[in-house]
Amino acid sequence: MNSKYKLQSLPNGHNKEAQLQSIYDLNQANTPEVGSLESMHHLKQLIEFSSYNLLVLNNDEIVGFIICMREGSSYKSENYKFFTQRLKKFMYVDRVAIDKRHRRGGLGRAIYKDIFAQADGDDLPIALEVNTQPVNQPSLDFHEKMGFDKVGAKDFDDHSVAYFIK
Repeated sequence: MNSKYKLQSLPNGHNKEAQLQSIYDLNQANTPEVGSLESMHHLKQLIEFSSYNLLVLNNDEIVGFIICMREGSSYKSENYKFFTQRLKKFMYVDRVAIDKRHRRGGLGRAIYKDIFAQADGDDLPIALEVNTQPVNQPSLDFHEKMGFDKVGAKDFDDHSVAYFIK
């Protein structure tokens, strides 16, 4: 990862509301690759449910983020439930987004390197889903290169996903 970027937990300090707005805007700019958020309140709920998260900063600009949950969360996502029914413990990647201007520079690998270190400390598999309809081919390719194995799939009314574990 280029040294102009830094990783930090989200959100913090005096500019928390501004950070939340930036995360929300980045999420919405990355739909349908990541699920759309209904509101700022929805984002705040996800962060409350999360056990691990990161921001990627370029100077003070948020250019990426990830939000993860552990088993036992109150999160009601059907995709999260897929893993709760199959695994005793895990880290679930709910969403990860990188600003289009900052892609293909190693940020995804840097974020996942940090996740792997967190998960290894607790001996956790990492679980996630990727859209297959509409297809998110860059994410499918990325997760395959990162060593994730497909363990299932599900069709919803408006999209389809593949489930992965590493």
